[in-house]
Amino acid sequence: MKKRRITLRARLTLVYGSLFLSAGVVLLGVTYMLFDQQLGRGGELSVHSDSSVGAATQQGASLDGRNWVESEQKRLNDAATASLVTQGGIALVVVAGAASGFGWLIAGRVLAPLHRVTETARRIAAAPAADRGLHERIALDGRDDEVKDLADTFDLMVERLDRSFDGQRRFVANASHELRTPLTVGRALVELAVHRKSASPDVKQLGESLLEINDRHERLITGLLLLAGSENHVPEPQPVDLADVVAHVAAQSSPAAERAGIVLHAEAGPAPTTGDALLLERLVQNLVENGVRHNTGAGGWVRVISRRREDDRVEIEVSNTGPEVPPYEIPSLFEPFRRLGTERLVTAKGAGLGLSIVRSITRAHGGSVTAHPRPTGGLTLTVTLPQDPDGN
Repeated sequence: MKKRRITLRARLTLVYGSLFLSAGVVLLGVTYMLFDQQLGRGGELSVHSDSSVGAATQQGASLDGRNWVESEQKRLNDAATASLVTQGGIALVVVAGAASGFGWLIAGRVLAPLHRVTETARRIAAAPAADRGLHERIALDGRDDEVKDLADTFDLMVERLDRSFDGQRRFVANASHELRTPLTVGRALVELAVHRKSASPDVKQLGESLLEINDRHERLITGLLLLAGSENHVPEPQPVDLADVVAHVAAQSSPAAERAGIVLHAEAGPAPTTGDALLLERLVQNLVENGVRHNTGAGGWVRVISRRREDDRVEIEVSNTGPEVPPYEIPSLFEPFRRLGTERLVTAKGAGLGLSIVRSITRAHGGSVTAHPRPTGGLTLTVTLPQDPDGN
């Protein structure tokens, strides 16, 4: 449950009202003391005057009469004091309420530019992708004060971010061209070799395999560039069952695992989600390749499991045997070009991008990835993704 908070405007109003009320209480107290002191002096003078008059009139007034005068004087003093305190207190409360109301209005007027900054920042943060909405500016007008400095600084920060994302988009466009060009040239050369009249059946079969691999690489590059261009956002997610992805990747990866002396176990349970099927396939493939590469060699194993959870999530769990991994090295595994020691590599060295791509694809699909070292060595990597609400 979200904890209720007191807004800055309300706090400023409370401060204004409290300060005015405290000053009014002090002023009322001082007035009461001075008034009471003045009434005391007036009573003494009145009593002395009555005594003098009595002596002059040869004891014309009795002792009871003098007591009545004193009691009447005291009653009048008490009534005047009570009237002062009561009416002064009522007036103080009314004026304090009016001061709080004016304080609320003034605080709202003073904080209005801050609300404008907050609303602009909220709209930028709520954009479907990080680079959307960065064209907005606060452009605050008015007097040159601290609030305007804050708004101008915010505009400068957003402008620099906008330029940075523009540079990233240009880089993605250039990278797209540079990556696709060699694949296109390779495809043309393979097709030329396959369609030659002198091509043997083995060459044609090899060419078909190479064309299939080339096609997959082209689609993968397209997906990764789309992912980078949309800032970790899949624009058109489609229903995907991770069970099919796990079964497909396990079938493809089994020969390489067998050559390394590692047994690959696959438990493809139903796990419906939404996203890009090619990127999800790359995610599972990277996890499996990472489990095979960082293993003990002959006698090792890799287990990949897909399943549906009870909290409307699905997950892929990949565990493997291997050397013990210190817990402090776990966070660095997901950083680009960060690998464990080369002595842990069984097969060819990787580029150090496998798990960083896994994390990027997982975030693009609204999921999370965690890694935990196994007590006997190796790792358990778990990818959690939202479940497709329409999945069976």
